[in-house]
Amino acid sequence: MLKWALIFLVISIVAGFFGFSGISAATATIARVLFGIFLVIFLIFLILALMAGQAIF
Repeated sequence: MLKWALIFLVISIVAGFFGFSGISAATATIARVLFGIFLVIFLIFLILALMAGQAIF
């Protein structure tokens, strides 16, 4: 479960980079929305992994 949390963290960082850096101005709004969605999913999976008692690595 923690593996999925880390995957969603990486995806949210990439989406945030494209959304907030201005590199891709045409898709900035979509990238910002995806950043928020994947960040929330990351937090959910992180909490679930910690509650399940899995080892960190």
